[in-house]
Amino acid sequence: MSRTDATRPAPRMEQAAARIAIVVAEFHHEIADRLLMGARTRLVEAGVDEGRVDVHRVPGAFELPLAAELLARGGRVAAIIALGAVIRGETAHFDLVSNAAVMGLSRVSLDTRVPCALGLLTTNTVDQALARSGGAVGNAGSDAADAAVVLVNLRADLS
Repeated sequence: MSRTDATRPAPRMEQAAARIAIVVAEFHHEIADRLLMGARTRLVEAGVDEGRVDVHRVPGAFELPLAAELLARGGRVAAIIALGAVIRGETAHFDLVSNAAVMGLSRVSLDTRVPCALGLLTTNTVDQALARSGGAVGNAGSDAADAAVVLVNLRADLS
């Protein structure tokens, strides 16, 4: 089961002025839209004003780190939520893209000190991705929204 479920309350955003950017990899757009819906819904539950959430779309998961870095270095956002899906195929493409995306997002977080919450699914099948984007296993977009809120609050507490 997902870390986020209907019985677990969303963490409360303690920084009312915080802007959150969501970067969505469009390659598997049906899954990406479900992740985006989960993230947006959870941010509202956490008390984030919808007007303080910016959504940016990129072609695929490989482009997520650069988009995240541009947003982080722009200085306007307190956190970035990266969403999308990489689904295993018959070639090494899955491994290359998923590794590059995850390592790149990690580097952006560490280099810029702007949290990048990972809502990128890396699954073997479309059915597994659907189960993790609002299906039986939860919604990784919701989980990433929770992580972003917690990290924004932590960063503010430690400042």
